[in-house]
This record gives sequence, C-alpha cells and structure tokens, in this order.
Amino acid sequence: MNKALAGGLLALTLVGFGSAPSVAAPDGAPSSQAAGKAAGEAAAKGVDFAGTVALSNCSGSVVRVPQSKPDDPALVLSNGHCLESGFPAAGEVIVDQPSTRTFKLLDAKGAEKATLTASKISYATMTDTDISLYQLTTSYADIQKKYGVKALEIEDDHPVKKRAITVVSGYWKKTYTCKIDGFVYRLKEGEWTWKDSVRYTPECQTIGGTSGSPVIDHKTGKVTAVNNTGNEDGERCTLNNPCEVDRNGKVTVRKGINYAQETYGIVPCVGRDSRIDLGRKGCELPRPVAGRG
Repeated sequence: MNKALAGGLLALTLVGFGSAPSVAAPDGAPSSQAAGKAAGEAAAKGVDFAGTVALSNCSGSVVRVPQSKPDDPALVLSNGHCLESGFPAAGEVIVDQPSTRTFKLLDAKGAEKATLTASKISYATMTDTDISLYQLTTSYADIQKKYGVKALEIEDDHPVKKRAITVVSGYWKKTYTCKIDGFVYRLKEGEWTWKDSVRYTPECQTIGGTSGSPVIDHKTGKVTAVNNTGNEDGERCTLNNPCEVDRNGKVTVRKGINYAQETYGIVPCVGRDSRIDLGRKGCELPRPVAGRG
C-alpha cells in the first residue's frame, strides 16, 4: 500500500488483511525547501491544500459530489486501508459503521484551521477499489462559514490519460505533480485486486502517509482519483509491490511506479443528506455480501 502510518509514526507493519502490508519508512518529513518547491509547482497549476485533511495515519480530503447541498453533512474521502479499525478483509464492504475519528482541516497554504469529527464510516472497502468515506458531524456550509474552506468536488467522469494531475497530501503538507500515464485493467497486491486503476508517470514518487490523498485534475480542478499504492521493490504482486494484470492475464511489474483509484464511481452512490445509497441508479460500488461487512 502507499501507506498508512501507524500512530502517526513510520511503523514497520500495518494491522489488517491477513499478513498486513509493511510500511516503508522514509528518512523523515520532506525538507521545507523540497516541500515548498513541490507546493509551488502545484500552486502554479491552481492546486493548493484547501479542503485536504490529515488523518492520524493517512491523508484525505473533504469532498462533495455535484448534487451535494450546502446543508448536507460533509464527507471525507480517504483509502479503505486507512481505517482506524484496520484493513477491511478481501471481499468486505463496510457501510454506516459508527466512528468518532478526527481530521485536521487544512487551508490553502497548508495551515491547520480546525479539527473535524466523524459521525460514521459511511462506506469503506478494499474490494475492486480502495476507498473510505466518513460522514462528518458538520455540514459543508458550516465548514465554509467557520473556516473559509470549501469542499473539493469529485469529478463525475472517467479520468483522462495524459492529463496533468497533482496528488495533495494533508498528512505531509506536500504535493506531487505528474501526469496520468494510463489505466490498469487489474492491479493486484497480495490478496487484493483493484479494477481500472490510475497509473502515474514517474514524477509522482508518493511516500508513506500519502495514502488517501486526493488526486486533482489540473484542467477541471476536481478530484479524479484517490492515491493508494506503489511498487517499492520490483517484486511481483506482493505486499507493497502491486503488479499490473491485463485482460489476457499478462503480468507487468513497474518498480517505483505509483497508483491511484478512480473516484467518479462514487458520484452516483451519494444520495440525500450525503447518504451512501448503493441501490441508486448508476451506483456500481461493491455491496456487502451476506455475513460479511
């Protein structure tokens, strides 16, 4: 995984999923000079930290869909493998589970503006995709009025190849700018498989703590994906070393390349009052299986 950090530190392992993916330990937080340069490159493209959040172990963002209303409870998007309870099992889907998790809300410059609190995990899975959606105790309108921060909007269409993007990490207050290199029919890591994943060009060298970061399309300014993994050691389909599998079953390994999960499929699944309704027309997110999740 592209990596949750246990307890806010660079831990050696993550809890969950059978034999949990190990966490690569970077040398430390990026230097202020490097972080400033990256942030400057992103800002030049109109991308900043406003609306992103820092979790205890990951990154995330306050998001809305096109049909969201100002008084709806706000949603936070991150990865399924960033849950405070550990990784969902393969095939598991979590819906409407109580949570009081907190998130540090950032402004455009990366300053912490507030601590937001969840009321529940609205949806989470690592089946077909790697996402979590938390519902907050406050509305979009309240967040904007009190803290001057707007939610990021999730794009309702498929990402575009070669489009310039920026991965914005609230955990590290760091950005990564590159392009969408292409799409992966199946991305397999250990026992988990994700469909139609986004592959970055090599410039986006995301690190531990960037899991759950929104991927912003420079042309639209909207969230087109959520950062989640990368191949660290060149191994084939192992933990922290995802491999690409094409329609014919051919496996390709790309050492040092990182990936994200598309988010447009979330849009049809969000109903009134930010409720995740898996029965809505057009919603194709995985559903809970009887006896699981």
